[in-house]
Amino acid sequence: MTVLLSGSLAYDHIMVFPGHFEDHILPDKIHVLNVSFLVDSLDRQRGGVAGNIGYSLALLGAPCRIVATVGTDFDEYRAELERLGVDTSGIHLIDHERTASAFITTDRADNQITGFYPGAMMKAREVSITEHLDEVGLGVISPTDPEAMIRHIR
Repeated sequence: MTVLLSGSLAYDHIMVFPGHFEDHILPDKIHVLNVSFLVDSLDRQRGGVAGNIGYSLALLGAPCRIVATVGTDFDEYRAELERLGVDTSGIHLIDHERTASAFITTDRADNQITGFYPGAMMKAREVSITEHLDEVGLGVISPTDPEAMIRHIR
């Protein structure tokens, strides 16, 4: 039985700041916030909810197909999913867009500041899961563009 996964595919850019945010973000100056953090490391990981579920199902040997939207920078991620056996035929490439990306900076106290760029994910509302329903036994609608999630449950 194939599991249909509707949801986000994203890159997570994970950075580590060797200090404490509280030393740079002053409560009495929050109205004029302007900070920059020099980080020790930068790591890019494949992520997104549909990607994470698909990865886990592939490790368990469960067939799955992802329905999502991605940008022009997705080739490496697609190749890895296909290497694992994930069906990528439902992944739609959006020209002139980048794949959704999270930029996460963590300090020494495990506090985080995150910026999220939805990119191609915001076009997920234009993709239908209907054409895939006859070929799957189970479906998972996971977080992505809110309009797409609403559309997929109808």
